[in-house]
Amino acid sequence: MGFLKEFKEFAVKGNVVDLAIGVIIGGAFGAIVTSLVSDVITPLLLTPALEATGAKNLEGLVWNGVAYGKFLAAVINFLCIAFVLFMLIKGINKMKKEKTVEPEAPAAPAGPTQEELLAEIRDLLKK
Repeated sequence: MGFLKEFKEFAVKGNVVDLAIGVIIGGAFGAIVTSLVSDVITPLLLTPALEATGAKNLEGLVWNGVAYGKFLAAVINFLCIAFVLFMLIKGINKMKKEKTVEPEAPAAPAGPTQEELLAEIRDLLKK
C-alpha cells in the first residue's frame, strides 16, 4: 500500500496537475496558431509572394530540390507563438505590478554614526 499512496501523492501534487493543464492548453494553442498561419497569414500576406514563385501553398516551396516551405511555415508558427506568449506574459507582469504596489514604509530614524559612537566610548574611557 505504501507504493500506491506515494504514487497518489505524486500524481495529485499541484505542480504535476499544473503541468498537465499547461500541456493540454499548449496543444490547443498550437492548433490555433497553426490555423492562424495556414488560414490567415499565408493567404493574406504570403499569397502574392507564393504566386510569384509559382507555388500553390507555403509547403510547396522548393529550391534546388530542397523543400524549404515546411521549414518556413514552422518558423512563422514559432514567431507567432513567441509573439503571443510575449504579449501574454507582458500583460500578466503588468497586472502583477499593479496589484503589488504598496506604499513605502517610512525610513527608520538614523542612529549615531560609527565615529560618534567611537568618540562617545573614548570620552567614557577618559573618565
